[in-house]
Parts: sequence; C-alpha cells; structure tokens
Amino acid sequence: MLDQYASLGAAALFKGLGEAEWRAVVAAADRRRARAGAFFYHQGDAAAHYYMLLQGRARLIQVTPEGNQVILHLLSPGEAFGVAAAVLGGEFPASAEVIEDAEALVWGGAAMQRLMVEHPLLAINALRLVADRLHEIQNRYRELATERVARRIARTVLRLARQVGRRTAEGILIDLSLSRQDLAEMTGTTLYTVSRTLTAWEQAGLVDAGRERLLIRKVHSLVMIAEDLPSDSA
Repeated sequence: MLDQYASLGAAALFKGLGEAEWRAVVAAADRRRARAGAFFYHQGDAAAHYYMLLQGRARLIQVTPEGNQVILHLLSPGEAFGVAAAVLGGEFPASAEVIEDAEALVWGGAAMQRLMVEHPLLAINALRLVADRLHEIQNRYRELATERVARRIARTVLRLARQVGRRTAEGILIDLSLSRQDLAEMTGTTLYTVSRTLTAWEQAGLVDAGRERLLIRKVHSLVMIAEDLPSDSA
C-alpha cells in the first residue's frame, strides 16, 4: 500500500532515516487533496497540522499589515511545510495556496511531536528545514533592501529554474502557473516593472515570456545580471 511513496525516501525531512523508519512516519499521516485555487491553510489559522506535498504545486503567501501580498516560497513535491508552527503551536504566519491540483500528507501537531521523539533525526531534519526557510527569507529581504530591480528579478527567475525548471532543446522551461503579477510579488516590485524587464530581456534574446510560462534561452546572461557582473556578448 505504501509503495506509491517510494520516492519520498529522498525527501529532506527523511534524510538519514532507514526505510522502515520513514515509512512508519508516512503511515502515521492522513492524505488531503486540494484543487488549484484552494488552500491547505490560511494565514492566522490555528497551526494544528504539518504537511508534506506529494503531488502538484503550492505556494506560501503572506499578507503584510499594509495589505500587500508577498509570495514567500514555491512548494514542489517532497517539500514539507508548516512544521515550525505545527510543532510550536500558535498561528500559521502565512497561507498555503494550491496552484496546481495537489495532494499532501498531513500530520497533527501532537502526532508529529511524538514521531520526533521516536525518531530524533526527524526532529533534526525538521529544524534544518526551518533554518533553510529562514535563511531563504533573510536573503529575500536583503535583496529587496539592497539590490536593483533587474537583479532581483534575475535572481528570482534563476531560483525558480533551479526549483521547478526543466531542460528542453530551446533552454530551461519554467511552465509553472506563475503570472507576471506573481513574479512582481516575489521580487517586491510592480507588474509594470516586471513586464518592462521581461520585454527587454525578450528583445535581447535572453528569454521567451509567455502566459504563465517562461523559457530561459541564455542562462549565463541572466546569471551575469543576477550577480551584477559586466555584460558580455553571450
């Protein structure tokens, strides 16, 4: 019955656990399906559960006190989310929105705490995940505070390419359901600025920007922009 979860052995949450151990953790979870546009949880909800995405795509979004929406992280299959809040209690600091029909494993907070006692590596891995997510957010805030817009957009596009991009004969394709408005929210800028930047990159042959898809034709050139290096003829 658990054979469908065979690929989860490589998930960061289960690093170092034996197969019998991580399968026992998986067996203790429920499964939840959600359609695109639905939410696994909302910002401010009681943090009673901990999740791991099995299929589809989701994103963590936060609404600031000023009413602005910020995309904190895009979730791919095998990624865990909600761990800090579920273990520590309190409220979820962000919402988990489904952007492609998805399925997730779900553990109750008390059940996950018990599993962490039984499998100490599980707790260590969860702590690493929380630290990695915090580091990612810190880097994002540093980019917003110190880097020019084109560089922020290039860094974000390259980050998406690493996370969800796939190689094709023409370049690296990001065919995630991600609009230009989403990209603006991820980079702390406006829709107009993102559209203007992508248009300039298209004219230079760096990318092809379609509706909710982006083809990177010249990765090296985007890296030059992201690292703020002198341009070359690439």
